[in-house]
Amino acid sequence: MSDFLTTSQYKSIAAGLKLQHLAFIDGAFRPAISGKTFTTINPATGEALTEIAACGPEDVNVAVTAARAAFEDGRWSRLHPSERKETLLRLARLMSDNARELAVLESIDSGKTIFDCETVDVPETIHVIKWHAELIDKIYDQVSPASDNHIAMVVREPVGVVGLVLPWNFPLLMLAWKIGPALAAGCSVVMKPAGETTLTALRVAELAVEAGLPAGVLNIVTGSGVDVGEPLGRHPDVDMVSFTGSTVTGRRFLNYSADSNLKEVVLELGGKNPCIVLDDAEDLDAVADHVVNGAFWNMGQNCSAASRLIVQRGIKERLIERVKAYAAEWIVGDPLDPAVRVGALISKLHFDKVSSYLEAAQAEKMLMGGRIVAEGFIEPTIVETPRGSRLAAEEIFGPILTVIVVESFEEAIQIANDTEYGLAASIFSANGKRALRGARMLRAGTVTVNSFGEGDVTTPFGGYKQSGFGGRDNSIHAHDQYTQLKTIWLDLTDASDANLD
Repeated sequence: MSDFLTTSQYKSIAAGLKLQHLAFIDGAFRPAISGKTFTTINPATGEALTEIAACGPEDVNVAVTAARAAFEDGRWSRLHPSERKETLLRLARLMSDNARELAVLESIDSGKTIFDCETVDVPETIHVIKWHAELIDKIYDQVSPASDNHIAMVVREPVGVVGLVLPWNFPLLMLAWKIGPALAAGCSVVMKPAGETTLTALRVAELAVEAGLPAGVLNIVTGSGVDVGEPLGRHPDVDMVSFTGSTVTGRRFLNYSADSNLKEVVLELGGKNPCIVLDDAEDLDAVADHVVNGAFWNMGQNCSAASRLIVQRGIKERLIERVKAYAAEWIVGDPLDPAVRVGALISKLHFDKVSSYLEAAQAEKMLMGGRIVAEGFIEPTIVETPRGSRLAAEEIFGPILTVIVVESFEEAIQIANDTEYGLAASIFSANGKRALRGARMLRAGTVTVNSFGEGDVTTPFGGYKQSGFGGRDNSIHAHDQYTQLKTIWLDLTDASDANLD
């Protein structure tokens, strides 16, 4: 989808969209049992898009019951792996056929730029679904070492009914990261999209029906964390929950599990991710490009955002000059304009939170930006701070890059690890040994060398410390969290041999 349309063409597509607004339970779209709704807003305009079903605990219970019935009768869980694969591949093809519509829908619902939706979010979402579909019939079970009189098989079985709780910053992509391996494993799913971003999940449900996914296998319950997320986390018939979001909310899901049926919990949480640039780094233009992308992609609303630039003093001035030049190219404006790189923050509440950090930045050394362009829009901002400042310690989740100057490699590593988080990190150096040594010393789940990134679908993604718990998204390891290991022990001893004497 690299051939962009004009802004007016994108707006025309947006105006013609038919927005699904009902929850999806047991193969059908239905209103909340209470009849309540909530308004979903276009963050870029402040305009209401539609009224979404505001589900509650009773809807969660109906969805879990449907998911359990589907799992137990085997309509999906006991299908041959190749049949599950073909269904998911049909879903991926349908998403590809409707990719531009999905991109526009994602943009108007989340404030994301159409540039990102067209080039990253939608194509990567489709790729993830396809990748996990293709993996279904290529994962082998094992036979353990045993005596001649025994065979010990180690087999994977789907964990059962899983609750998937999505964040608002990457609605489609996180949907794919979760339903890809969950459905591939044979689980039944009850999904809660973020209240701010529900529209693309409901559109995927429509496409899943068209692809032939059996009723009850995928359920989407829309609503708030209190009314849907907590009941899902506490439900005694949910076997496992995967949550992506804030560390504060993630802790609650551990409590929900402890208070209910000890369901398995996988958490992908926040980050305050360091980007270390040592004074021997080469090609500072390339480095600056990575720094800017890492800090300002998706308006900094990214748990793996490179929000702390830790730079050695000898290279600081030259690097910052280039970073500012690249950041100046990130235009702030209408998300449906393909030239725009910085769109709207997700909500008024989040905008107010990020704006409060701009106020704190006034007391520090402002290197670039610092302006509120319009309600919901903040320009890329670069602030030099001491290591102990609020800006350097807290997850801002907005387009604000903090710069911390260090004297040595050892100091850079120490400051990088001086955080409660450990999701991602980057290190730039022309000295391969030093870069790799630094990568091994950094306490983070993903460390990139001479680049910013998160790996790809083949590499596990998750965090150390308060950035994650219980498992990994992406790669073959993502399937581990949606399966149980079972040992089947076969005794081959001949009873007649045992009685010889």
